[in-house]
Formats: sequence, structure tokens, C-alpha cells
Amino acid sequence: MAILVGADTRVIVQGMTGRAGTFYTEQALHYGSHYVAGVRPGKGGREHLGLPVFNTAKEAASETKANASLVMVPAHKAGDAMIKAIEAEVALVVCVTERVPVHDISRVKAALAGSDTILIGPNSQGILTPNACKIGVMPTTDATPGSIGIASRSASLTSEILAQTTAYGLGQSTTVGVGGDPIHGIGFRKCLELFRDDPETKGVILIGEVGGSEEEDAAAYLESVDYGKPVVALVVGRHAPKERRMGHAGTLSIFGLQSADEKIERLASAGVIIAENADDVAHAMQVALD
Repeated sequence: MAILVGADTRVIVQGMTGRAGTFYTEQALHYGSHYVAGVRPGKGGREHLGLPVFNTAKEAASETKANASLVMVPAHKAGDAMIKAIEAEVALVVCVTERVPVHDISRVKAALAGSDTILIGPNSQGILTPNACKIGVMPTTDATPGSIGIASRSASLTSEILAQTTAYGLGQSTTVGVGGDPIHGIGFRKCLELFRDDPETKGVILIGEVGGSEEEDAAAYLESVDYGKPVVALVVGRHAPKERRMGHAGTLSIFGLQSADEKIERLASAGVIIAENADDVAHAMQVALD
């Protein structure tokens, strides 16, 4: 099994006819994901990559019974695109766009309130259930079906941990890139809840970093329940300079707060197994499962 996406997921792509939209849609189709349509205002009625193109997300979702949308539009239009997908009652929206204005993502969060839509991103590498569905830009070369759920704030480290868990014979149930921006959709806590309810997920890996409160939220949740599955965490940025943004907007430690060491201490107190280095993550999970 998996969480959020599987072989029955039907995906539309907002911005499919652009260069990036075309490239990643082709990749997903080649991987075997079920993409059903594209959205591009003013180009409705055409075909692209053998798929119909609609003027609006509402039309596309209604005509194709899509239950997921990939948003691949420029940053200044991404907020409106996400809101239109939410208004179309698409169950899952994945936004990979970087540098979405904070004001726009705040409007998106308001639109999510009271809806049944789950948002991944923005600034996310997407979501991947191996051999079933890829939505986003996550690499698939080292992905294999298995029993480990992964939730990550770092795209590059996601690729490393995918390769590790495959090399150790563990594989992945689903990998979720929660997004690198300070304001985003689904986070570690919701991922942990979903992985806990998935009977095929035997362990969970969290890939964290300085800044934000994802790790603290995860620790608070784990302290509130009998989780029943091992959780391994890697938190990077122990040597990152304070008060300096590292890589993207979410990795910012201000005045000594939200440092990697503090996050590690908080997670460890909640019973999480801490991997000291990136090379240790899959081994730590294997030992915990054994």
C-alpha cells in the first residue's frame, strides 16, 4: 500500500504545455503514472503529449475525474493555480514552483481551510509511490517498492536516502517532499499520521534541517501517541551559520532558535532514532526494524 497516491491516481498538470511541464509530464507518463489532462488558459480544446488540454482546472477535473493536480506554473501565478485546483475540489495538489510570494501562499492556506484538498508544497520535489505514481520532479532511478515511508524537507538528501533504503533492501512505500518554503501545505506531522495508518509502512524516515517548526511539530505528535513504528530522523545544518538562509527560505535559524541541535534534542526526547550523518540513515532503520 501507500499514502496519498497510487496506481489509481488520475493527475492533471496545470502548466503542462510549458517547457518544464512538458518535460516532467513526459517523464511521469514514461514511468507509468496515470496523467489524464493538462490545463493552460487559452489553449483549451487542443492536445499536448497525447492528452487533452483544458482552459481551467475545474473543466479538466470534471471531464477526466482527476483526483490530483501538479502545479508547474511561474511563481507569480502559482498561488492562483493552487486556489483554482482547490476550488475544483481536487483531492491532492502538488506544487513544485519555487519562490511563491508569501502573500499568495497565505491566500492558498485560507482557501484550504474547510476544503478536503491536501497540498504538497510549494517548493516541493513532489510525491512518489514506486512503480505506481510520480507527481513532481522526484527522481525514480533508485526508487523501489518497499516498507519505508519518507518525509523530507531536502530534495538532494531525498535522492540519497532513496538510494540507501533501496540498497539495504528496504524500499519505500511513499516518499513525500513537504516543501522548502516557510509556509507550505502538508508537513511532517500529517505524514506521520498517514504512515501510521498505512499497514504496509513498517518504518518512517524524516529528513529535516534548520529553520521552521516541522521537527518540533513531529516530536509533539509522537509524544502524544503510541506510534508503534520506528522513526529515524536526519537533521542537517548542525554547523550552519546562524541568522543566514541556507539553500532556501525554510532553512533559516534566527538568533539561535530552531537550530539543528535543538531539533535533534527535541526529536530524541520523543523517542526518535537520530542518524548522526546522511550515510547512517538506512542502517539505523534496518537495525530498528531488526
